[in-house]
Formats: sequence, C-alpha cells, structure tokens
Amino acid sequence: MLKIRLARGGAKKRPYYHIVIADSHSPRDGKFLEKLGTYNPMLPHDHAERLILKEERIKHWLSVGAQPTDRCVKFFAQAGYI
Repeated sequence: MLKIRLARGGAKKRPYYHIVIADSHSPRDGKFLEKLGTYNPMLPHDHAERLILKEERIKHWLSVGAQPTDRCVKFFAQAGYI
C-alpha cells in the first residue's frame, strides 16, 4: 500500500520534513517514490515557505489510491485538496 507521509530531515532539535510517497513497509526516512513537498515547522505559521506542496502530483497520487497520514490530511485540508 502506498502512503503519503513525512520523512524527517534536518539537524537535532531543528526538524525539517519532506512530504513523500512511499510504500507503507519502507522505513520513515528510507526509500520513497517521489517528493511531493516540504514542511518546515521552525518557521512562523504565516511564512510562505513553511509548507510547500505540489498540488497536481498530490491529486494524482490520491486518485491512484495512496493513503495520506493524519498529519498530511491536515495539510491537504488546509490547502483545499480534500
């Protein structure tokens, strides 16, 4: 099963996340199929680069049957994709 989820990057105590499409059995920061966006929780809520999404690719993967995680559902609902 394909999942749309967060893969953690960045340094210790300075998280940075990539929103990726990956097989549900692969490790959190392991192999993925495609990068769909980024999320930087260290930036202020109103900053333009806090959350960057590739809308057309996200909609494609959702239509194919990929399941987003709870946090990704919140991001997609905020952006109006769900």
